[in-house]
Amino acid sequence: MSNHGKQKMVKRFNLGFIISHWVNAGAFFVLYISALPMYTEFFDWLYPIFGGPAGARLVHRVAAVFFMLPLPILVLFDRQGLRRWTKNIFSWKKHDIQFFPQFAKEFFGLKAKTPKQDFFNAGEKINSWLMIVTALMLICSGVVMWFPQFFPHGLIMWAYPIHNIGLGLSAAVAIAHIYMSIKLAAPSLHGIFKGDVTEEYAEDHHGLWYDELKEEEKKHPKKHA
Repeated sequence: MSNHGKQKMVKRFNLGFIISHWVNAGAFFVLYISALPMYTEFFDWLYPIFGGPAGARLVHRVAAVFFMLPLPILVLFDRQGLRRWTKNIFSWKKHDIQFFPQFAKEFFGLKAKTPKQDFFNAGEKINSWLMIVTALMLICSGVVMWFPQFFPHGLIMWAYPIHNIGLGLSAAVAIAHIYMSIKLAAPSLHGIFKGDVTEEYAEDHHGLWYDELKEEEKKHPKKHA
């Protein structure tokens, strides 16, 4: 734990996890912007940004490669963070289910009493699964569209609507994620930029993880001094 101004801070994310997150976010943004003019003529005015249709396709494919890098980054540079994330999203208990009615109250500005949550709360777990599903839709269909010579005609025909649906769903997930991060959990932004969050935020939003930190601190006080 450390101090940030007058607030005590706790480590939340390692550098590998932070880089993985922003590579994913940046690649998705470029993919989305470069895809718009290819999707509908309404966005043809974006083509000059990429130097024309050919440039937009090239940028889209380069961004697609970067979009597939977050998992390898975690495997190479933050296996602990990857294991913790994987363990959390597969773990669903009573406190996870109880999270949602309380989250609805908080979302509408009502007083909520959210049960203690894990390192990733139930909302973040749902967000993670939506990201995984939509990413698989985009990547798998995108590979088929990029290399059609290696796939049967029927699969190619399915790839286009799957890609479009994946794009729409992932855009909705991204917008909701950004909105809720800023509106309901603004202190969390420091964690994904700098790696640590205030002790108050950790206790309020991730109580079970915070309790684990305090227990670890009691067992190894010198390590956390």
